[in-house]
Amino acid sequence: MSKSASRARLFEIIRRRSFGRGEVTLASGRKSDFYFNLKPTMMDPEGATLLAELTFETLKDDNLDFIGGLEMGAVPLAGALAQISWIKGHPIAAFFVRKKPKEHGARLAIEGLPKGETLAGKRVVIVEDVTTTGGSAMKAVESVRETGAEVVLVLTMVDREEGATDTFGAAGLPFRSLYKASEFLRA
Repeated sequence: MSKSASRARLFEIIRRRSFGRGEVTLASGRKSDFYFNLKPTMMDPEGATLLAELTFETLKDDNLDFIGGLEMGAVPLAGALAQISWIKGHPIAAFFVRKKPKEHGARLAIEGLPKGETLAGKRVVIVEDVTTTGGSAMKAVESVRETGAEVVLVLTMVDREEGATDTFGAAGLPFRSLYKASEFLRA
């Protein structure tokens, strides 16, 4: 399937499984009359595959070492991308950032790395399922930067177009999205 056909098919899956209208309160605290819940798309076999393939195509030339982000939205995306990157012969490892470190075991804030390995000096992309203001992704950016990693990009599947571009711009971070909310609102 061509990239444009994959993008069109994924758009339909997101529209059908993950986009809705109705009043909701967003993670940012704002009220909205539409929402995206990408979990049903990320957990769908075709949706997960298309998300991973399109994400890989978007990132393959960025010379990345790792992809990850804040739990829960980044976990299925990072895992699927790691798998497809291996299949395509250009491996990008995955991790995720806990909202707060576990209170038992190793008490890690960043999960997915083997003992003794860190993100220090690595080129990292922060990934998110849906981005509103960018606040959640910035928490992941801060945690990853504290390890000494270089955050080279923030990538979201859907940009709600409600301030994230400004947030990341102010932080000196490039920001990309696979889709914009306005595409779904016009459909």
